[in-house]
Amino acid sequence: VGGAVKNVMAIATGIADGLALGLNARAALITRGLAEMSRLGAALGARPETFMGLSGLGDLVLTATGDLSRNRQVGLMLAAGLALPDILVRLGHVAEGVHTAPTLQQRAQRSGVEMPITDAVVAVLQGRLSPARALQQLMSREARPEA
Repeated sequence: VGGAVKNVMAIATGIADGLALGLNARAALITRGLAEMSRLGAALGARPETFMGLSGLGDLVLTATGDLSRNRQVGLMLAAGLALPDILVRLGHVAEGVHTAPTLQQRAQRSGVEMPITDAVVAVLQGRLSPARALQQLMSREARPEA
C-alpha cells in the first residue's frame, strides 16, 4: 500500500514544485500524504506504525522530492501545462502513480477512507481539474488532525 500511495503523493508534490508553491506546500503534502497512506493501510489491515519507517515515510520523502522520481516528474510536467499522453511519451518509462491513482481512489472509497490528495491527483490526471486549481483546493483545506 505504501509503495503505491507514495507514487501518487510524488505526483502531487511535483505539481506543487512545478507551480513554485514552496517548501511549506511540499512539506504539507508529504505530511498529509503520510496520513493518507497510514489511514488506507490501517483500513486494509496494516499496522499504522509500519508507515513511519524507511519503507513508508523514508520512501515517500525520497520519491516526493527526488529529481530522479518519475512520478514527481509527471507532476512537474503537468504543472508546466503538458498533456498526460505527451508526458508519458516524454518519460519513456512507467510512472506507476499515473496508473495506480484511480485504483487507490476506488479502494479508499470502498473502505470509507478519505484521501483528498489522491482524489485531487486523479482529477488532474483525468483532466477534470487543472493542476493549479487542484493544489489551491488542497492547500486551502481546513486544518485538522493529520492522523
